[in-house]
Amino acid sequence: MARGKARSIQRRQLDARKKLWPDLSKDELWAMGNDGWVALPRLMPLMMSIMDDLSGKGFPVSRTYLELWTRVRIEENFIPLNRPEEMAFHAGFEGQRALRTWKDRMQRLAELGFIGLKGGPLGDLSYAVIYNPYYVIKRAYLAKLVHDNKWQALAIRANEVGAFDLDDLNDEGKLIVDDDDDDDDDDASAASAVKPTPAAKPASRPAAGTPLKPGSRIRRHAKPASK
Repeated sequence: MARGKARSIQRRQLDARKKLWPDLSKDELWAMGNDGWVALPRLMPLMMSIMDDLSGKGFPVSRTYLELWTRVRIEENFIPLNRPEEMAFHAGFEGQRALRTWKDRMQRLAELGFIGLKGGPLGDLSYAVIYNPYYVIKRAYLAKLVHDNKWQALAIRANEVGAFDLDDLNDEGKLIVDDDDDDDDDDASAASAVKPTPAAKPASRPAAGTPLKPGSRIRRHAKPASK
């Protein structure tokens, strides 16, 4: 039913486009079938505005963030920073201070919590990881660092597009663990306790089914199916 509704909406949109641009060829348009694209949140433009506010007037970080995002595989959210001059240029920085300005913006993004940085063969900025921007912004809002109008716009639009990441954090900015996951861990612990350990295995190895230590993994609660 939902799939049929989506097709109906798409058909109406295509009909409207054809009425406005009757001579338009689809070959002139970018499509998902093309190579060279990256997934990103629908609310990225608003997020970029918020992070620039957080960074302070005169120190915009959003172009640097977006340029970094376009280089990562979302399955990893990790990238070696082995082409800093190119990354600085693509972020819009030119001239003798381009690299220094890019490094400054990267450090600011790290201080704000949007990315993590690690040193290595290229110095202090050798590797980067990108954190969930929804989490970073909600924690900033809870610290009263985000304008109310932008937070409200973010929350409403996120709900419209089915992005419920903001609900993953409680009012203290901590990740919410689903009760069902706790029950699963309790069951696993009980099963591990009664299951005999084979004599051939060394005593130092954990028995199968032993739960991970608290804090060793992040579990996200189920998204509401009705929205």
